[in-house]
Amino acid sequence: MNLIPRLPLADGVDAFVDWLKNADGLFKGVTAFIRFFVELLSKGLSSIPEWLFILLITALAFFATKKRFGLPIFVFVGLFLIQNLGYWNDMLLTLSLVLTSAGISVIIGVPIGIWMAKSKTTENVMTPILDFMQTMPAFVYLIPAVVFFGIGMVPGVIASVIFAMPPTVRLTNLGIRQVSTELIEAADAFGSTPFQKLYKVQLPMAKKTIMAGINQSIMLALSMVVIASMIGASGLGTKVYYAVGRNDAGGGFEAGIALVIVAIILDRLTQSFNTQKGTI
Repeated sequence: MNLIPRLPLADGVDAFVDWLKNADGLFKGVTAFIRFFVELLSKGLSSIPEWLFILLITALAFFATKKRFGLPIFVFVGLFLIQNLGYWNDMLLTLSLVLTSAGISVIIGVPIGIWMAKSKTTENVMTPILDFMQTMPAFVYLIPAVVFFGIGMVPGVIASVIFAMPPTVRLTNLGIRQVSTELIEAADAFGSTPFQKLYKVQLPMAKKTIMAGINQSIMLALSMVVIASMIGASGLGTKVYYAVGRNDAGGGFEAGIALVIVAIILDRLTQSFNTQKGTI
């Protein structure tokens, strides 16, 4: 027997959710924007002939890695394998979802990280929120996404953004705070405005750390997009989900290999833009 009455936490959450649902126009606007952007990106990628897309990404890998051949060969063979196995359209849709989720995470996360670096109060407020976002199990993010945005790719993107944003915020804050105080003092001595100091000194010096955060956000967005297949987000994740439900080991392995190839390509490309020499 409990000595203290049970706290009405669930009832409070339900009431808060009902209150938020009254802002129906806001959620419809966000849904329309995200759906438009994902469909636009997906149709744009789909309009490129498969052979040309493979050659373009291979060329990008070649120049991004300072004309080394390891990554370009992997990109060419990997994308060709995905096309050969029949997962090309699913791969493009997954790529569209990942790029949308990671892009939103960066657009929102970098300014928040800069704000945290400039304000100790903001850092103290945001740190526990980021801790909460990073420690929450990935599946739990699907619940509010479905409640507010329904079923489909939009709640998958929303859940991916929330799940993938913390590394960008944290490492942007860390990178700017790690900029040498001597450089900051020199910029002040030359009469730099706060914007000039940020744009010409702090961000360039923190680039490597910020890019590491963006790389982690992309990888987390990819993992969450796969999980979001459970709520209707199409793509390679759906193929894996169906294979698990049907006990189809072969189909699951093929879709898993395609996901691994996409993950390695995204990881190596983002890393190569942040290093002097690209490797695989």
